Amino acid sequence: MEAGARVYIPVSVAETRISKRFDTIPSGTLYPNADEIQYLQRLVKYKDYAIILLNKPPRLPVKGNLPVHNSMDALAAAALSYDYDEGPKLVHRLDREQSGLLLMGRTKESVDHLQWLFSDINKANSSCKAWNDACEATYQRYWALVIGSPREKEGLICAPLTKVLLNDGKTERVILAHQSGLEACQESITEYRVLGPVINGCSWIELRPLTSRKHQLRVHCAEALGTPIVGDYKYGWFVHKRWKQMPRTDIEPTTGKPYKLRRPEGLDVQKGSVLSKVPLLHLHCRELVLPNIAKFLPALNQKSENLYPELSSKPDLLRFVASMPSHMKISWNLMSSCLV
Repeated sequence: MEAGARVYIPVSVAETRISKRFDTIPSGTLYPNADEIQYLQRLVKYKDYAIILLNKPPRLPVKGNLPVHNSMDALAAAALSYDYDEGPKLVHRLDREQSGLLLMGRTKESVDHLQWLFSDINKANSSCKAWNDACEATYQRYWALVIGSPREKEGLICAPLTKVLLNDGKTERVILAHQSGLEACQESITEYRVLGPVINGCSWIELRPLTSRKHQLRVHCAEALGTPIVGDYKYGWFVHKRWKQMPRTDIEPTTGKPYKLRRPEGLDVQKGSVLSKVPLLHLHCRELVLPNIAKFLPALNQKSENLYPELSSKPDLLRFVASMPSHMKISWNLMSSCLV
């Protein structure tokens, strides 16, 4: 070697600093470095011998395919194995732009039971009554900020979905089945509830999917309710074309008097929030209730209706709530506490 020569070493050795922008990790590396492993482990909200639960940040793909290397499943295999020989496996998915609770199974048995639990053919048929009851009590709740407000404050959306191919088969799009005239469709059901009044043309709603279809919540909001989710440019492009022209003033719904949004001191509104020129998707898996699989797994594996005595004192259900990502927190603060 000569003086001034450059030496190139792998990124696994030359650890890079985690980017803070949009709370995501850097992309383009095949194997996670030490910073990425620590970052992913900080996302873990709960861990036992059967499952791992994470609060997924936005803009992090869940299922990887080339050339996407930094997907959640690939990173988890390297970063979240802990004392196991293999890393955890996905049992359900969130879109790349979504955030919130993401469940992974740590053993083959737990993965099989949880994938069955989250499938749309879920029918509790175990000999263990406590497990059957816990399966019936399972649910997910999402929070979303939508443009406009549904006509009814709460309701049930029963709108089957189908897929169409665009751009010579290069792009796939999910639409309401009755609009396509196609017979091939999937039953899709979502409960919704409006959380508050319309503020600056937008409103917060709560969504509870009763089926698990690709882009179900996004299509139901955009096409069934007519209120696209903020930041959903795939299904709400027609509304986002006018996003820059959205008014900053409106009428306060309870008094009928004009109000305006006020920017709090020190609050950065450029991180994909509702006042950003290009807001991020405002869809977050906030709450998850599911059976305590670690309690039931020994009985399920033996097809027994009796639980192990040492496990009987543990709760039948686990409930988790995940905080919103920074861009949704900013939008929430701006819209809920900044009225004058």
